[in-house]
Amino acid sequence: MLAAPARAHGDEVHAKKGPVRKEQKDWGIAGDAKSAKRSIEVGMADNMRFTPDKIAVRQGETVKFVARNTGKVMHEFVIGTKAENGKHAEMMVKFPTMEHDEPYMAHVPPGKTGEIVWTFNRAGEFEFACLIAGHYQAGMVGSITVAAGGKA
Repeated sequence: MLAAPARAHGDEVHAKKGPVRKEQKDWGIAGDAKSAKRSIEVGMADNMRFTPDKIAVRQGETVKFVARNTGKVMHEFVIGTKAENGKHAEMMVKFPTMEHDEPYMAHVPPGKTGEIVWTFNRAGEFEFACLIAGHYQAGMVGSITVAAGGKA
């Protein structure tokens, strides 16, 4: 019997399963594509940086993010709070094959794009990050400022 080779999280594509689960998070809730009035492309590269690394949105705005991986290794685009992303990044170091698939995450193979549609219904400072083991620690993090009352 031949065993399939083990694949680390950083090598796998996580297929979205079923309908998007709309669960309120501190940083917002999954949005509907038809409600997105703006699309923001974010580049991800093997220098462990995002371009742009700072994004401003208005409270109540639904945004379609298009995460484009221009590198040669897998990257992620994960929206969250600094605390949540930091905690998740630590878990990824301990359990690099851990599977996760949430509407605020896009796992993007080299040369491909991933999409997230997100409604920012809470004002504040949030971040997006690549939580693949070592990437977050190398500084692959960006910021999202959500202005209260619809002022960007």
